[in-house]
Amino acid sequence: MNELLYLRNIGIIAHVDAGKTTTTERILFYSGVSHKIGEVHHGNTVTDWMQQEQERGITITSAAVTIYWLINNIKYSINIIDTPGHVDFTIEVERSLRVLDGAVIVICASSGIQPQTETVWNQSQKHKIPKIIFVNKMDRTGSDYQKCINSIRIKFNCKILPINFNIGEEENFVGFVDLIEMNFHEWNNNCINIKKLSKEQEQKTLKHREYLLETLSNNDELFLEKYISNNFNSNDIKLSIRKLVINNIVVPIMCGTSLKNKGIEYLLNSICEFLPSPYDIGIKGCLENNFNVNKEKKFLSLLFKIYNDPFLGSLSFIRIYSGTIKIGELIYNSTKKIKEKVFRILRMFANTKKDLKIATAGDIVVLVGLKDSSTGDTLCSIDENFQLEKISIPIPVISISVEPIVKNDQEKLIILLHKYCKEDPSLLLNINNSTGETLLSGMGELHLEIIIDRINKENNLKTKISKPKVSYKESIKKTIIQEGKYIKQSGGKGQYGHVVIKLEPISFEKEENFIFKSEIIGGSVPKEYFNPIEKGILQQLSQGIILGYPVIKIKASLLDGSFHAVDSSEYAFRSAAAIATKDALKKANSYVLEPIMKVEVNTPNEYLGVIVSDINKKRGEINSVLDFNNFKIINSLVPLRELFGYSTELRSSTKGRASYNMEFYNYNELPNYIIEKIKE
Repeated sequence: MNELLYLRNIGIIAHVDAGKTTTTERILFYSGVSHKIGEVHHGNTVTDWMQQEQERGITITSAAVTIYWLINNIKYSINIIDTPGHVDFTIEVERSLRVLDGAVIVICASSGIQPQTETVWNQSQKHKIPKIIFVNKMDRTGSDYQKCINSIRIKFNCKILPINFNIGEEENFVGFVDLIEMNFHEWNNNCINIKKLSKEQEQKTLKHREYLLETLSNNDELFLEKYISNNFNSNDIKLSIRKLVINNIVVPIMCGTSLKNKGIEYLLNSICEFLPSPYDIGIKGCLENNFNVNKEKKFLSLLFKIYNDPFLGSLSFIRIYSGTIKIGELIYNSTKKIKEKVFRILRMFANTKKDLKIATAGDIVVLVGLKDSSTGDTLCSIDENFQLEKISIPIPVISISVEPIVKNDQEKLIILLHKYCKEDPSLLLNINNSTGETLLSGMGELHLEIIIDRINKENNLKTKISKPKVSYKESIKKTIIQEGKYIKQSGGKGQYGHVVIKLEPISFEKEENFIFKSEIIGGSVPKEYFNPIEKGILQQLSQGIILGYPVIKIKASLLDGSFHAVDSSEYAFRSAAAIATKDALKKANSYVLEPIMKVEVNTPNEYLGVIVSDINKKRGEINSVLDFNNFKIINSLVPLRELFGYSTELRSSTKGRASYNMEFYNYNELPNYIIEKIKE
């Protein structure tokens, strides 16, 4: 139990280019795990180890590293996951946050809150993750710590608690005042000196110190008593901050600059002192007595990521919530109702590995040898059947057709695509029956570009692809009850399947895209045919009746049916279900959905009219225009169909002075006149 108190499972999350990987690299160096500081621009960082990451200078896959940090002779163990900032890889952030106990949000001191910062903030709030904020790049032109604090407080409507205050900014940033210990951290030639405050510094930071103490007093009764009697010390302040952070009441914020190595030790201390241990968080949503954050209890874990290693095969990243796991053990996948054997247990350090004989509650480790388990599955003791909440997977919005240059490589290509889709559940593979095209759908052009690049380089398989297309979806407006029969008689044993199903729309507010339920009372259809019926419905839903795109937000209920003691088979019932589904879709007011993107354009003032006019032409909707000194930020919602090639258009119309970010927002109904254009 004591070891768990000093374990931290944290993620480093932020908008692209806020400095996550640079911050992680400094953490590794100062903790003594790496002996040389890598740089993103040199392509030699520990956590950006993929060739595609090094070439582009961005994080694509979340990398796990374990470090140790000593405070007051207590050795803390910290599992860190460095996550991507680019919106195309949002699944990496989502599944990492699902298993973490705390998070460090990195914000650029000059750019402030950017679109992806909002996305990662909302993701962390959804999982109720305690967090601290590190305002990075204080040495950059335009950096403003106080402005960042104010904008975060307003934008995210949260209690921000500054725990340090900068001395100087931009090129004059020399250090900060620690508002807890009330001392000055100054850097000279990468060396830190901790000094007493001068009278001028003390006067300057007094109101910030008072704000810190008052915030703690207003939210922590125990600290309030000490504050009133003036009987508290820095340790009391830290304990109060920790309590409020774990309960998601306050978010500590601190400043520094990772590239210049300023503030990293302070950040590491804050991670250990304020973010929760596995014991503090417990097992969310689990009330089973058999499981607890304790190595003596039964084994329970969540498989949150799969990576295909060229030498070891499928690597399954798991977060262990309860109990212990050993090499050679049989475990139960309660999601898929199958048994799996553990051949090896690894501790990952980015792409290097260390073998373990045993792993216990609180650990994030990798299992080698799991054959049929996938992202979001619950793995537990062989005699248990408990399931943890699944990981929510975003719907792909853009697709390309892929084919090998050498026709004989088609089978190899399909195997590889299946492998990458298992590794990344936000990818979707679909083979168009009418055209024979192999369609790969993902979260954006960069997402698909990276996958194709990996196929070409890692597997030496040359491919040709089509231009990106919008990944439309279809759905229904009406509830329909439909009968489906599949009867074949040809002399010998025949085929007989008969079902009555109900199709109804699911609200877009719900996460599920498909729900199957049996409402049969009695034995009109034997239970062994329920699974083939569900497969038959899903098979038909993979291609809608208007444009042939997948049908989403559907609940299918099996109401009735009949069977033949001799002629009924799984194939017959699967076919009957597909027939019923197709007929129901024709009657249920099927319609097409198009992805809508949230677009943020940063532009000099003089181009505002041109950009707003262009967004309106693209069927866009302007939400807000934020006014800054010499530029504007336009927030809008625009259909993805209208945004292909937008970066070139924007550069051309603003002489290269405007830039934009976009991310998926939701699905809206596609107008009929555009459906007719697509059909042409």
